[in-house]
Amino acid sequence: MSIAKNYPIHLEIQTHRKNPVGILRSSFRQAGKMVHQTHGRLVGLHLSHLKMIQAAFRNQVVPIGSADGLRTYKSKEYGASAALLQLTEQIGLERILYSRKLPWVRCALAMIVGRLVYAGSKLSLVNRWEDTALWELVGIKDRPQVEQHCYEPMDELIRRQPAIQRHLVKKHLGDGDLVLYDITSSYFEGEYNGSEIVNWGYNRDKKAGRKQIVIGLLCNRQGCPVAVEVFSGNTKDETTVIDKINQLRKNYGLQRLIFVGDRGMVTKANYDKVKDIKGLNTISALTHPEILDLINRKNIQPELFDEKQIIEVSDPRYPNRRLCLCRNNATAKREGATRKALLANTTEYLNRIALTTTQQVTSQKTIGIRIGRVFKQYRMGKFVKTEIVEADVGKRKKKGKVLKWWYDYDKIETEKLIDGCYIIASDVPAGDMDKDDTVQAYKSLAMVEKAFRNIKTVSLEIRPFYHKTEQRIKAHVFICMLAYYLQWHISQRINALFVNDQTHEDRRWTFEGVIDRLKSIRRKKAQLNGAEFDHTDIPDDEQNMILELLQVKL
Repeated sequence: MSIAKNYPIHLEIQTHRKNPVGILRSSFRQAGKMVHQTHGRLVGLHLSHLKMIQAAFRNQVVPIGSADGLRTYKSKEYGASAALLQLTEQIGLERILYSRKLPWVRCALAMIVGRLVYAGSKLSLVNRWEDTALWELVGIKDRPQVEQHCYEPMDELIRRQPAIQRHLVKKHLGDGDLVLYDITSSYFEGEYNGSEIVNWGYNRDKKAGRKQIVIGLLCNRQGCPVAVEVFSGNTKDETTVIDKINQLRKNYGLQRLIFVGDRGMVTKANYDKVKDIKGLNTISALTHPEILDLINRKNIQPELFDEKQIIEVSDPRYPNRRLCLCRNNATAKREGATRKALLANTTEYLNRIALTTTQQVTSQKTIGIRIGRVFKQYRMGKFVKTEIVEADVGKRKKKGKVLKWWYDYDKIETEKLIDGCYIIASDVPAGDMDKDDTVQAYKSLAMVEKAFRNIKTVSLEIRPFYHKTEQRIKAHVFICMLAYYLQWHISQRINALFVNDQTHEDRRWTFEGVIDRLKSIRRKKAQLNGAEFDHTDIPDDEQNMILELLQVKL
């Protein structure tokens, strides 16, 4: 059948099939009837593409450079969520969580990535579903539910924690490696009566009057986190060490390891318990009293501490333990200035107490309480000697108790001699690790401190806690650790940004700044002359540079 030249071709779209089909047709009247002639079919195209072709046949195509007819809506953050989810797959985190791609695993990844991109509660992350493509990217098409898509995956995640941490230790720690360990605390708001882990204790954030939990973190030498544990808020640093060493050996299979703990962790009592364990070595720092004890026993002299040169000595009581003597002049100046200020405050308040006792009758108990408050606040009691004597008090010369006090200047001078001094103690053989490497290994604990800063405040904001059950609290802490695990890998890849960055007011990059740059890449719905399609912002040069460093493609 021939077609008259005046009969135009149009595109008819059929959507009743599994995939849309475009049919090229001409329509015209012949003998009083409408006739349709088919000229071909377009298959394998998306519905939005077919609609755009259909618009072209209707002469409805918008000229290039014109915004007429283009409408965008449902704009969502896409760049950061997509890049970080892709990175979790590259570093194997998804498979470490579980070997199969189950729905709870994808939800757990959303919470881990969401912790970096949108620090906040699980409910706030759920409520962002209209503003972020994160949930859509993990397979949640409709509005997520906090119970189904957050709390239930958290319960699965905490059950898998031992297995997940075994995978992380196996991946990032080898037999004989350096293991960094430290603990911190995080305080709570509200009531947690009956909880075994939310408890009163020494608050490392100086937040008196609040209950807390204690968090222990294990990292490799590069600061990559591999395991976390939540302890009761009243747990002391040194009480966690023995169990942690046993856990590393029995649960994680590390028969040879070098355990690095902060001062006060590997105490004399702890060291006596572990010093004979085959394959275990320790690196720690001596406490202030332990340094003074060495000086008093004439094992070392203050003159041996030097800023430029590390002096190595030994203690006859522990002949296999090497002591590396170090000094930091900047720290010495700071400690000296601090002590001077505290002594001045102590003097002022003790003089006030002494004057009061000469003016009015005061009981010995009351005087003791007041002195105790001063010593507790300024911590200078070790330098002060006091005596409470009976004397005539006030204008009427009544018998009462009077405070007399004075400084022990010998102790103060001894203290000055060791300002800025510290001793690194290790039983690692000198042939395996020299004194410089030993000191540097101890300084690697700064990596754990960096992890705590990011987990608690800088990036991940572990507080406030919105969970009431102990398992959910532990799961929340575990999610924050896994988020820092992801952040650590990101930092390794984008390190060039920070190395080549400027300083002070010319500084350009922070980790948060990198995330913000990626967050500005958005995905939105677009309509062009009736054709609907997804549109993703084209990354600019700076964003492309970040994506290349991360080794991901959007």
